[in-house]
Parts: sequence; C-alpha cells; structure tokens
Amino acid sequence: MVTQKIYIELKAFDHCLLDGSARNIILIARRSGAKVNGPVFFPRRIAKFIVNRSTHVDKKSREQFEIRTHKRLISLPKANSAILQALMSLQLPAGVDVKVKVVGG
Repeated sequence: MVTQKIYIELKAFDHCLLDGSARNIILIARRSGAKVNGPVFFPRRIAKFIVNRSTHVDKKSREQFEIRTHKRLISLPKANSAILQALMSLQLPAGVDVKVKVVGG
C-alpha cells in the first residue's frame, strides 16, 4: 500500500455544523487506523455589506449585514487508500464545503 498525505479543508457559515463534521471525519479516520492532526482552526472571514434602506431618500439610514465563514483543516500524514475510500463515502450535512487534497503516492 502506498502512503500519502491527505489534507481536508472544511468551510461553513455555521460553526456547529462544521465542528460536528470535523468530529465525524476524525472518528472515521481514527477507526481506520490513521494518525490525525487537527482540526486546525483558521480565523473566520467576515464579509460586511452596508446598503441604503431607501434608494433616493435618507442617505444616513442604512442596514448592515455580515456573513461569517468558518474554516477547519484536518491532515492525515500517513493515509492509505482504505482511509481515502472511507472518507469519500462519508455523508456530511448540507452547508459544509469540503476540499480534499492528496499529496504523494
């Protein structure tokens, strides 16, 4: 079996969904016998939007909105194809974006 390094990057707007998904991935990886590093918490990205409440009148009257994007990184330094297969069959909740990067092998 060829060993390879796997990086799993998770993104979501809801940090509770993100933490639960990271916990599930770590449990599956440990059950398969892999060494797990993480989850590494990245700084959240806050996008702020300010819009006028009315289009032509009251320039000073505005509304503020923001979107918070949370990120986590999990790395599996010595993973094999069985672990990768188990991770691909995992069902994650809607709203969690997953990027899997395989290095080596």
